[in-house]
Order: sequence, then structure tokens, then C-alpha cells
Amino acid sequence: MDNLPPHEREFSAYLDIETTSLSPADGELTVIGLYLDDGRREEFVQLVGDEITAAKLLDALRPVKVLYTYNGSRFDLPYIEGKLGVNLTERCLHHDLMYDCWSRNLYGGLKEVERHLGIGRKSAGIDGRMAVRLWWNYKLYDDEKALLTLLGYNREDVLNLKLLRQKLHV
Repeated sequence: MDNLPPHEREFSAYLDIETTSLSPADGELTVIGLYLDDGRREEFVQLVGDEITAAKLLDALRPVKVLYTYNGSRFDLPYIEGKLGVNLTERCLHHDLMYDCWSRNLYGGLKEVERHLGIGRKSAGIDGRMAVRLWWNYKLYDDEKALLTLLGYNREDVLNLKLLRQKLHV
């Protein structure tokens, strides 16, 4: 792939979000993590709190051809559409790695699949509920350490999507 001219390379992105609820109707979109990879250059981007806008998200994803998520079809993308009014599947192809896992009898959440495939984590023990608590600790008590922990957790979620894709040979 590195030998291909830039216009023929697949520009891909890996996306994961953090929220305060399971529904955009009663929650907040707190973090959008993106790992952009054009085959030569890689960039990690996080939009946090008030930085999260449709314009900033679309700008970051402008060159992307394929967007990878885990359970993004049922959670991440509908949540983004509900909060920002952006349907990302109209902008690029979407590939939900959860279904590749299911086709290999790998069920459960991302962390469970990672454990099964031997993908390690520094943020072991943190889950979606803890992510909500970290966000509220940051917002209510100006707890910068909580924010940094949340951002590290999100970063691992996003970066591990690429590792998952490689392990699955997708």
C-alpha cells in the first residue's frame, strides 16, 4: 500500500466516542476520538466537550474513505447523528468491526474481544460507566486528572480498533 500514489491509497479512520448516556436524547457527547491513517502518515485527534461540533468533525474526516468502529452502526454513528445532525455514512464508507468479530464467534464488548485476542490495555478496569464518572468529575470538580484518564481510555479504544482490524485481517 505504501507504494501506491496518494490518490489510490485508502485513507481510513478509526472512531470511538464517549458519552454520558446510551441515548443522545438524554445525554452528552463528551469525547470523539479519531485515528487518521492514510498509509504513510498517522494522526490522532480528540474533540472534547465544547470542541465537538459538526464542522470540526467533518473537517477532520474530510479525506477519509473508510471509517472503522466497533458497534458504531448501533451506537457511535447514531449518537453522533442525534447530537450533531451528521450522518457519517453519507460522507464515507463505514465498516463495523463488531460484525467481523461475530462472524468469527467473538462476541461481547470491545474489551472482551481484545482480551480474547491478546490485545493489551493500560486502562484495564475502566469501562463505559467509569468513563461517565470521569467526565462528571472533570466537569463538576475541575478534576484534570479525571479528564486525562478519560482521554487516555478513549485513545486506547481508538488505537485498539486498528490492532483489532489487523488481528482480524480485515
